[in-house]
Amino acid sequence: MAMNHNTIIVREGLPFIIPLGVFTLALVFFGFKGVAFVFFIATVFVAWFFRNPERNTPVDTKAVISPADGEVIKIEDGMENDLLKVPAKKISIFMNVLNVHVNRIPYTGKIGRIHYDKGSFFSANLDKASKLNERNSILICTDDGKEILTVQIAGLIARRIECWVKEGMHILKGERFGLIRFGSRLEVFLPSDSVISVQVGDKVKAGETQIGWLQ
Repeated sequence: MAMNHNTIIVREGLPFIIPLGVFTLALVFFGFKGVAFVFFIATVFVAWFFRNPERNTPVDTKAVISPADGEVIKIEDGMENDLLKVPAKKISIFMNVLNVHVNRIPYTGKIGRIHYDKGSFFSANLDKASKLNERNSILICTDDGKEILTVQIAGLIARRIECWVKEGMHILKGERFGLIRFGSRLEVFLPSDSVISVQVGDKVKAGETQIGWLQ
């Protein structure tokens, strides 16, 4: 089983939140109230960034749900050569700094492979970020033999990808599986016969929005 990540603020945010909070209190103590207010706002924003709300996952067993909050920026036929070596339908989702950044499993199954690539840090909304940026690929093998690939992609200022699952684990649709800090991109590769239910420009929520159905 994965470690518990159900807290209202993910613990990966604490190394950022606690020092900011302590520094803010120190500024107040020494009388720098104006500067302290600025750092208080920064502390609140960082805590809000690492928020981890509950979500209501659809019960339709064939539905694929979004692994990320954000905006659908591209839908295309694609290939991913590291883990998924067959034609697929690719959905790209861009997360800005205002979105919830906790990622969720799009479909129930078993983690077949996980592959990490250390790359560059181009803006995550650019097409070249898909191939050149730091990324973490997670291959999900469904109970009926299909494969779904989810790729976490770091962005311009996102310098850390967190992955909370391991190869061989059985995971459930909607379960939290990771985090990307401060702006990023998620890509989902579905079997080529899947039905896509979103369009470019749609806003989606991790764990809730149906992005497609498996046949």
